[in-house]
Amino acid sequence: MALIPAFELGLWNAWIFMLYHFSPTPLLMLFHKGPTATKHPERQNKPDRKRNTVMWIIWLLGFGYSFFLPLKMGTIWFYMGLPLALVGVLTYTLVIVTFATTPLDKEPMTTGLYRYSRHPMYVTTFVLFSGVSITSASWLFLLFSVVYTVLSVVHAITEERSCLEKYGDAYREYISRTPRWIGLPKSGKSDKSCHYYPSFEKL
Repeated sequence: MALIPAFELGLWNAWIFMLYHFSPTPLLMLFHKGPTATKHPERQNKPDRKRNTVMWIIWLLGFGYSFFLPLKMGTIWFYMGLPLALVGVLTYTLVIVTFATTPLDKEPMTTGLYRYSRHPMYVTTFVLFSGVSITSASWLFLLFSVVYTVLSVVHAITEERSCLEKYGDAYREYISRTPRWIGLPKSGKSDKSCHYYPSFEKL
Protein backbone atom coordinates (compact mmCIF):
# COMPACT_ATOMS: atom_id res chain seq x y z
CA MET A 1 0.00 0.00 0.00
CA ALA A 2 1.33 3.41 -0.99
CA LEU A 3 1.65 6.11 1.65
CA ILE A 4 0.11 8.68 -0.70
CA PRO A 5 -3.54 7.71 -1.40
CA ALA A 6 -4.41 6.85 -4.98
CA PHE A 7 -6.47 9.47 -6.78
CA GLU A 8 -7.26 8.54 -10.37
CA LEU A 9 -10.65 8.71 -12.06
CA GLY A 10 -11.38 5.56 -14.02
CA LEU A 11 -13.89 2.93 -15.10
CA TRP A 12 -12.41 0.01 -13.16
CA ASN A 13 -12.44 1.73 -9.80
CA ALA A 14 -13.87 0.91 -6.39
CA TRP A 15 -17.13 2.72 -7.21
CA ILE A 16 -18.37 -0.53 -8.78
CA PHE A 17 -18.61 -2.18 -5.37
CA MET A 18 -19.81 0.93 -3.58
CA LEU A 19 -22.62 1.49 -6.07
CA TYR A 20 -23.71 -2.11 -5.63
CA HIS A 21 -23.71 -1.63 -1.86
CA PHE A 22 -26.04 1.37 -2.17
CA SER A 23 -28.37 0.19 -4.96
CA PRO A 24 -30.65 -2.06 -2.82
CA THR A 25 -31.52 0.78 -0.42
CA PRO A 26 -34.25 2.43 -2.57
CA LEU A 27 -35.70 -1.00 -3.33
CA LEU A 28 -35.92 -1.88 0.35
CA MET A 29 -37.68 1.40 1.03
CA LEU A 30 -40.25 0.44 -1.60
CA PHE A 31 -40.72 -3.04 -0.16
CA HIS A 32 -41.17 -1.96 3.43
CA LYS A 33 -42.12 1.69 3.00
CA GLY A 34 -39.98 2.74 5.91
CA PRO A 35 -41.47 0.80 8.86
CA THR A 36 -38.07 0.19 10.36
CA ALA A 37 -37.30 3.88 10.28
CA THR A 38 -40.62 5.37 11.36
CA LYS A 39 -41.86 2.95 14.02
CA HIS A 40 -38.77 2.92 16.21
CA PRO A 41 -38.91 5.86 18.64
CA GLU A 42 -35.28 5.28 19.73
CA ARG A 43 -34.17 6.45 16.30
CA GLN A 44 -35.82 9.79 16.87
CA ASN A 45 -33.49 10.63 19.77
CA LYS A 46 -31.03 13.42 19.11
CA PRO A 47 -27.87 11.27 19.63
CA ASP A 48 -29.26 8.65 17.25
CA ARG A 49 -30.06 11.24 14.60
CA LYS A 50 -26.54 12.61 14.90
CA ARG A 51 -25.02 9.16 14.61
CA ASN A 52 -27.15 8.36 11.56
CA THR A 53 -26.05 11.64 9.97
CA VAL A 54 -22.39 10.91 10.69
CA MET A 55 -22.72 7.41 9.23
CA TRP A 56 -24.23 8.81 6.04
CA ILE A 57 -21.52 11.46 5.77
CA ILE A 58 -18.79 8.85 6.22
CA TRP A 59 -20.42 6.58 3.65
CA LEU A 60 -20.82 9.41 1.15
CA LEU A 61 -17.16 10.36 1.58
CA GLY A 62 -16.16 6.76 0.93
CA PHE A 63 -18.50 6.57 -2.05
CA GLY A 64 -17.11 9.79 -3.50
CA TYR A 65 -13.53 8.67 -3.05
CA SER A 66 -14.29 5.28 -4.65
CA PHE A 67 -14.66 6.99 -8.05
CA PHE A 68 -11.00 8.00 -7.80
CA LEU A 69 -9.71 4.74 -6.31
CA PRO A 70 -8.46 2.34 -9.00
CA LEU A 71 -8.52 -1.40 -8.41
CA LYS A 72 -4.99 -2.82 -8.61
CA MET A 73 -5.73 -5.03 -11.60
CA GLY A 74 -3.13 -7.74 -12.24
CA THR A 75 -1.37 -7.30 -8.89
CA ILE A 76 -1.17 -9.58 -5.85
CA TRP A 77 -3.37 -7.08 -4.00
CA PHE A 78 -6.16 -7.58 -6.53
CA TYR A 79 -6.01 -11.37 -6.45
CA MET A 80 -5.95 -11.44 -2.64
CA GLY A 81 -8.77 -8.97 -2.18
CA LEU A 82 -11.15 -9.96 -4.99
CA PRO A 83 -12.31 -13.26 -3.41
CA LEU A 84 -13.04 -11.45 -0.14
CA ALA A 85 -14.93 -8.69 -1.96
CA LEU A 86 -16.97 -11.25 -3.91
CA VAL A 87 -17.82 -13.12 -0.70
CA GLY A 88 -18.99 -9.79 0.67
CA VAL A 89 -21.11 -9.15 -2.42
CA LEU A 90 -22.69 -12.62 -2.31
CA THR A 91 -23.50 -12.61 1.41
CA TYR A 92 -24.71 -9.01 1.29
CA THR A 93 -27.05 -10.00 -1.55
CA LEU A 94 -28.43 -12.88 0.53
CA VAL A 95 -29.13 -10.46 3.39
CA ILE A 96 -30.91 -8.03 1.06
CA VAL A 97 -33.07 -10.84 -0.36
CA THR A 98 -34.05 -11.93 3.17
CA PHE A 99 -34.80 -8.35 4.16
CA ALA A 100 -36.90 -7.71 1.07
CA THR A 101 -38.94 -10.91 1.33
CA THR A 102 -39.65 -10.90 5.10
CA PRO A 103 -42.76 -9.12 6.43
CA LEU A 104 -41.64 -6.91 9.31
CA ASP A 105 -45.02 -6.03 10.76
CA LYS A 106 -45.24 -8.77 13.41
CA GLU A 107 -42.05 -10.84 13.53
CA PRO A 108 -38.33 -10.00 13.41
CA MET A 109 -36.10 -11.39 10.70
CA THR A 110 -34.69 -14.75 11.82
CA THR A 111 -34.10 -16.64 8.57
CA GLY A 112 -31.23 -16.82 6.10
CA LEU A 113 -28.01 -15.31 7.45
CA TYR A 114 -30.06 -13.81 10.29
CA ARG A 115 -29.89 -17.28 11.84
CA TYR A 116 -26.14 -16.83 12.34
CA SER A 117 -25.94 -13.12 13.06
CA ARG A 118 -28.33 -10.53 14.43
CA HIS A 119 -26.71 -7.94 12.16
CA PRO A 120 -25.53 -9.72 9.01
CA MET A 121 -25.90 -6.56 6.93
CA TYR A 122 -23.14 -4.87 8.92
CA VAL A 123 -20.97 -8.02 8.95
CA THR A 124 -21.20 -8.54 5.20
CA THR A 125 -20.64 -4.84 4.55
CA PHE A 126 -17.40 -5.01 6.54
CA VAL A 127 -16.29 -8.07 4.53
CA LEU A 128 -17.12 -6.27 1.27
CA PHE A 129 -15.34 -3.05 2.23
CA SER A 130 -12.31 -4.96 3.51
CA GLY A 131 -12.06 -6.78 0.19
CA VAL A 132 -12.27 -3.50 -1.70
CA SER A 133 -9.53 -2.06 0.54
CA ILE A 134 -7.23 -4.94 -0.41
CA THR A 135 -8.07 -5.01 -4.13
CA SER A 136 -7.28 -1.31 -4.32
CA ALA A 137 -4.34 -1.51 -1.86
CA SER A 138 -5.70 1.56 -0.12
CA TRP A 139 -5.04 2.27 3.57
CA LEU A 140 -7.38 5.26 3.29
CA PHE A 141 -10.31 3.09 2.19
CA LEU A 142 -9.42 0.60 4.91
CA LEU A 143 -9.59 3.44 7.42
CA PHE A 144 -12.99 4.39 6.04
CA SER A 145 -14.11 0.76 6.42
CA VAL A 146 -13.01 0.61 10.06
CA VAL A 147 -14.64 3.92 10.99
CA TYR A 148 -17.89 2.97 9.28
CA THR A 149 -17.88 -0.42 11.00
CA VAL A 150 -17.29 1.10 14.44
CA LEU A 151 -20.26 3.42 13.91
CA SER A 152 -22.32 0.43 12.76
CA VAL A 153 -21.46 -1.46 15.95
CA VAL A 154 -22.82 1.40 18.04
CA HIS A 155 -25.84 1.76 15.79
CA ALA A 156 -26.62 -1.94 16.17
CA ILE A 157 -27.33 -1.43 19.88
CA THR A 158 -29.96 1.17 19.04
CA GLU A 159 -31.52 -1.17 16.50
CA GLU A 160 -31.77 -3.95 19.07
CA ARG A 161 -33.48 -1.67 21.58
CA SER A 162 -35.96 -0.68 18.90
CA CYS A 163 -36.62 -4.31 17.97
CA LEU A 164 -37.18 -5.18 21.62
CA GLU A 165 -39.77 -2.43 21.85
CA LYS A 166 -41.48 -3.56 18.68
CA TYR A 167 -41.28 -7.38 18.90
CA GLY A 168 -40.96 -7.96 22.65
CA ASP A 169 -40.51 -11.59 23.73
CA ALA A 170 -40.05 -12.81 20.16
CA TYR A 171 -36.93 -10.70 19.84
CA ARG A 172 -35.71 -11.66 23.34
CA GLU A 173 -35.86 -15.29 22.29
CA TYR A 174 -34.04 -14.47 19.08
CA ILE A 175 -31.32 -12.67 21.05
CA SER A 176 -30.85 -15.60 23.40
CA ARG A 177 -30.03 -18.04 20.60
CA THR A 178 -28.36 -15.88 17.98
CA PRO A 179 -24.91 -14.24 18.20
CA ARG A 180 -24.79 -10.52 17.69
CA TRP A 181 -22.17 -10.71 14.98
CA ILE A 182 -21.43 -14.22 13.74
CA GLY A 183 -21.61 -17.80 15.02
CA LEU A 184 -23.79 -20.89 15.23
CA PRO A 185 -27.27 -20.45 16.71
CA LYS A 186 -27.98 -22.07 20.06
CA SER A 187 -30.41 -24.97 20.09
CA GLY A 188 -33.59 -24.92 22.13
CA LYS A 189 -35.81 -22.04 23.17
CA SER A 190 -35.23 -19.52 25.88
CA ASP A 191 -37.46 -18.59 28.77
CA LYS A 192 -39.63 -15.82 27.34
CA SER A 193 -40.34 -14.47 30.79
CA CYS A 194 -36.72 -13.37 31.23
CA HIS A 195 -35.83 -9.70 30.85
CA TYR A 196 -32.67 -10.19 28.87
CA TYR A 197 -31.21 -7.04 27.40
CA PRO A 198 -28.59 -7.11 24.62
CA SER A 199 -25.02 -6.32 25.56
CA PHE A 200 -21.60 -6.70 24.04
CA GLU A 201 -20.93 -10.07 25.63
CA LYS A 202 -23.13 -11.74 22.97
CA LEU A 203 -20.58 -12.13 20.20
